[in-house]
Amino acid sequence: MSKFFCDSNCELDYKRFDELKIDGLIKMPYTVNGEESEYDLGRSGGSKEFFDKMRAGASVKTQALNQANYIDYFEPVLAGGDDILYVTFTHKMSATFESMKAAIEELKAKYPDRKITWVDSKGISMAAGIVVYFAAKLHNEGKSDEEVVAFVEDFREKVKTYFTVDDLVYLKRGGRLSSFKALMGTMLNLKPIITIQDGALVSLEKAKGRKKAVHTILDKLASDGVDTSRPIVLIDADSPDDASMAKEMILEKYPEADVWRIDVGPVIGCHCGPDTLGLIFVKK
Repeated sequence: MSKFFCDSNCELDYKRFDELKIDGLIKMPYTVNGEESEYDLGRSGGSKEFFDKMRAGASVKTQALNQANYIDYFEPVLAGGDDILYVTFTHKMSATFESMKAAIEELKAKYPDRKITWVDSKGISMAAGIVVYFAAKLHNEGKSDEEVVAFVEDFREKVKTYFTVDDLVYLKRGGRLSSFKALMGTMLNLKPIITIQDGALVSLEKAKGRKKAVHTILDKLASDGVDTSRPIVLIDADSPDDASMAKEMILEKYPEADVWRIDVGPVIGCHCGPDTLGLIFVKK
């Protein structure tokens, strides 16, 4: 029997996490002005205070977990006689998984009869969260680890992600954009439309102004062929007005849709900045 794990970079809100009775949450760390915290899917509070601090110029950053951190999460489960199934966020956006793999090798030697299975969602934020959500449902139904992994490897290819940031300076700080491009984009009021391809961020196009960027993202529902039998997810980094407007626009065109509103947490927020707006959905 296995215990199901995910990490807080999936940004599945804690209420749905609790409803699914997920066994383990690996909390990803971040710092604000040198003070370290762990993101717990919003259980200890919302993200508004964090983004207000960013707007005020706070120094924020993230860091990878080390090998000992993963051992602390996994070993009690193995010692208790259970296996582990972990659906991760994309491996292409963090060095933390080298530590994870090293921890797994150490634990395999210590617990040779136990098994740790992991599978890459190839997404981050709710692009990972929606994969975790349906994978956990299958796990709860009694599907084998191998069956859940096969589902994830198929389903992740159908998950579409589009988002836009309001201020290019945060992408520049994270090394995703050159200083020159950030300066020119800011001067010209250009808003990038970014997607995830094979687990990596890719800039698709630029829209002139925020309103055009939001419309460009929402147009992807039709052009990609949204499957409205699955949730349509809006994520926002303390941008409730834009998110509410986007939800109304979606429901006007797809009244049968189940639209989720999810807050961007501090770990992802360190890299995208306040007022980021994103759309995650499953294509037919």
